[in-house]
Amino acid sequence: MGGEGRELGGQTSTSPLLGEVKSAAHGGDGGGSVDTGSTSVTPVVVLTTFVAVCGSYVFGSAVGFSSPAESGIIADLGLTLAEYSVFGSILTVGAMVGAIISGKIADFFGRRGTMAFSELFCLSGWLAVAFSKVAWLLDIGRFSIGFGIGLLSYAVPVYIAEVTPKNLRGGFTAVHQLMICCGVSVMYLIGTVVEWRILALSGTIPCLIQLLGLFFIPESPRWLAKNGRWKDCEDALKHLRGQNANISEEATEIREYTETIRHLAKVQFLDIFQRRYTHSLIVGVGLMALQQFGGVNGIVFYASSIFESAGFSGRVGTITMVFVQIPMTAVGTILMDKSGRRPLLIVSAAGTCLGCFLAALSFFLQDFDTWDEMTPFMALAGVLIYTGSFSLGMGGIPWVIMSEVFPINMKGIAGSLVTLVSWLGSWIISYAFNFLMSWSSAGTFFIFSIICGLTVAFVWKLVPETKGRMLEEIQASMNPFS
Repeated sequence: MGGEGRELGGQTSTSPLLGEVKSAAHGGDGGGSVDTGSTSVTPVVVLTTFVAVCGSYVFGSAVGFSSPAESGIIADLGLTLAEYSVFGSILTVGAMVGAIISGKIADFFGRRGTMAFSELFCLSGWLAVAFSKVAWLLDIGRFSIGFGIGLLSYAVPVYIAEVTPKNLRGGFTAVHQLMICCGVSVMYLIGTVVEWRILALSGTIPCLIQLLGLFFIPESPRWLAKNGRWKDCEDALKHLRGQNANISEEATEIREYTETIRHLAKVQFLDIFQRRYTHSLIVGVGLMALQQFGGVNGIVFYASSIFESAGFSGRVGTITMVFVQIPMTAVGTILMDKSGRRPLLIVSAAGTCLGCFLAALSFFLQDFDTWDEMTPFMALAGVLIYTGSFSLGMGGIPWVIMSEVFPINMKGIAGSLVTLVSWLGSWIISYAFNFLMSWSSAGTFFIFSIICGLTVAFVWKLVPETKGRMLEEIQASMNPFS
């Protein structure tokens, strides 16, 4: 660690934490009143997480907008189905662009600054959609929203992971996925009773809440430490953990790890492919790719048509999905820091495998006109099992692990890559799904079932348990520095 007069980046560190560390090492000051509450929930941590996940809600509302708005937009603006398809899919294109630069922006402006930056794009995008009279303005607005949520999809889970105590990090980070589900579901339900322009205007509300809330929450202590702002880092930790909390151990680990990172050369994009980062890269990219290629966006985006092609009511099936998805996501959030990441991922992936298999079997039996009275319910059960299982773990945990496994010097570049992989996979599946279903409905779900089965094996062999461990401990064990 060095002495109190150690020079860092041209500045002399006069950190009061060094005294705290020494005191803690010798049993404290004997007062016995120092709270080691770095593992407890404080009102500031709750407020900080709430403000951050308002961005997750924006994410979900953007995804959920296109389905209930489709008929109204096509009728009011005279769009063709192809033009509306461009409007729907351009959100993903904008998100991919945002994902490419999300890490760099988060490293330069900070996590909090990035969220504010992204909400400006989301806010302007929603207003453009709400007041558009022509298709091109509609598309620009949708692209702008996509760009904003591309930034948010990286910044939100990373920020939450960096500000929450280690024993609560998984559950708090998983609220990101819960709020995405809430955003999708609420937008769908509101869209059944209001016209599309009002629905678009409602999308600005969470944007404004987050923009205002960002003035009342601290920046990530780890980002502050990475930029040599030690006193600000300590102040942020004190603010987050409580004024009576003993933050010496956590601050020491952050400092030591950050100082180790500072001795490394400035990283470039290709550096992430070095051998020493292989494990983190395989886990981060692999989970995101398997999450998307397991078929989630195809199933969620086109659930209504899946139910109808299986002979079941599309409206009833879709509403049932909403009531399964949110509770299961909440259960996963609660269990995250109790059962651990790996068991939840394995159970979740196995459930999605079973769900896809049941749906595939339903379509397969329909092709042979067998068990006609039961196949619609089998398809419903398959999709509900898939949705519930995905919400339990595969929906949120890959984002949690992504925020945990990359060292701070690589987090910006690696996070951009992982987020891009997620959005690229999302676009590929959502674009190809209808073509695959035209080829073979049963074959499509059998393919998804196989990929979900491979996910179980991938998690079992390669994904480490990160529950209850300091970020620096996880990253050092996965990426040993030479």
